[in-house]
Amino acid sequence: MEKCQKRELATLKKCNMVNRKLDKEIENHYERNKSALLLTGARQTGKTFAVRKYASTHKMNLIEINFYEDESAKVIFQGAQSAKDVLLRISAHTQKKTSLPNTLIFLDEVQQCPEAMTWIKFLVDEGSCRYALSGSLLGVELKDIRSVPVGYMAVKEVFPLDLEEFSCALGLSDEVFESLHHAWQKQIPVDNVIHDSLIKLVRLYLVVGGMPASVQAYLDTNDLNVVEDKQREILTLYRWDISQYDSDRKLKIDEIFDLIPSELDAKNKRFILKNLNERARFSRFEDSFLWLKDAGVAIPTYNVNRPMAPLKLDEQRNLFKLFQNDVGLLACQYASGIQLKLLSGEIDMNYGAIYENFVAQELVAHGFGGYGHNLHYFNNKKMGELDFIIEQKGKAVPVEVKSGKAYERHNALNNLMSGDVYDISEAYVLCNGNLSVNGRTLYLPIYMTMFIRKYTTEEKQVYHLDLSNLKVNASERTD
Repeated sequence: MEKCQKRELATLKKCNMVNRKLDKEIENHYERNKSALLLTGARQTGKTFAVRKYASTHKMNLIEINFYEDESAKVIFQGAQSAKDVLLRISAHTQKKTSLPNTLIFLDEVQQCPEAMTWIKFLVDEGSCRYALSGSLLGVELKDIRSVPVGYMAVKEVFPLDLEEFSCALGLSDEVFESLHHAWQKQIPVDNVIHDSLIKLVRLYLVVGGMPASVQAYLDTNDLNVVEDKQREILTLYRWDISQYDSDRKLKIDEIFDLIPSELDAKNKRFILKNLNERARFSRFEDSFLWLKDAGVAIPTYNVNRPMAPLKLDEQRNLFKLFQNDVGLLACQYASGIQLKLLSGEIDMNYGAIYENFVAQELVAHGFGGYGHNLHYFNNKKMGELDFIIEQKGKAVPVEVKSGKAYERHNALNNLMSGDVYDISEAYVLCNGNLSVNGRTLYLPIYMTMFIRKYTTEEKQVYHLDLSNLKVNASERTD
């Protein structure tokens, strides 16, 4: 385990070539807020490196404590009487001055020291330093993380690199991005040369994925075997986390995690409990599924009874698909040799599950104000099954994912769009073809998933309540 940790840190120190949207979000936070910043998310998504990069870029006095590597640091918060007391102890423990101007105190793997969380309010109030926190398994080990007082700590979930970040790392120019965004806004086809190149780039992303270590391995070597080695290290790290969990449930969690690739490759891609156990009931396994979600290593997509907003009202928690948090890790879990088949675009290969995992990963990561889409799908015996249903500006939008050439064949979507039971104003079909429009259905090249973001209904929702008829002078009131 220690070797995995050291390899992770060594890799992150090398990742100078990979710039992320997260860098700007951290920058914006510290420019606009005095509060601490907590980075959550699965292991190996680049949380630690992002904080270090920010401190280095701004020439800050960085004081870093990793509670996983340094268990003795936990005593800093035990019996402390004030924020000044805590700062004095941090200085003594790290042998660094907390009194220097422009100091950033970084508490890493904070899930190992819950006491540190309770002191953030007081440390921020004291005001002499800035604070960053980071950790893995926070959703598992710190269930009340969201109860931290508003104004003292902002929470940002960190995901693997999305396609746009991956493309930037490979050197795709701003001009190409601008042309893609123009085509998206005007709903016009992309230049064929650009389109063909972007489809190839997506196929490469399906193999490499968005884990920073995997991306850097590809940038450094272009060797897919080296990339696969990095991916297997990450999968080993995830399984190690599972092995540390409650001994009564860890075998169930491990089995569910290993079943994700085969379940996604099944005809309807829905997770079937009887593949775990013939007598399995959801209530017995629910905590294990939630562990994978809370740990950030899996993305659940719940069935809805009706494709109508708000989708949450019709969510069926016991019917779901389970996607990997990173499509490259999913490809790595399939049989060896799948990578070259993906890159060559072999049409005889069914890789719809990998395409769907890519779309799920992108939709979850894309959001307005840092919150991505909550994923759902729709399955009806009469109409059929739709891959995803998302909400856009208060309306339900069906999203179909097609990996083959016959992307205009989608019976379930046709059935839904032809009826008048549900108020569906538009639908997306993500495919390998170029952009085109057919009625209310927008056919999008798969790479344009990067533009499907979650937005609020309106930028401003101002409402004034007129109480003038209820206002009376004090002299007019009666007992």
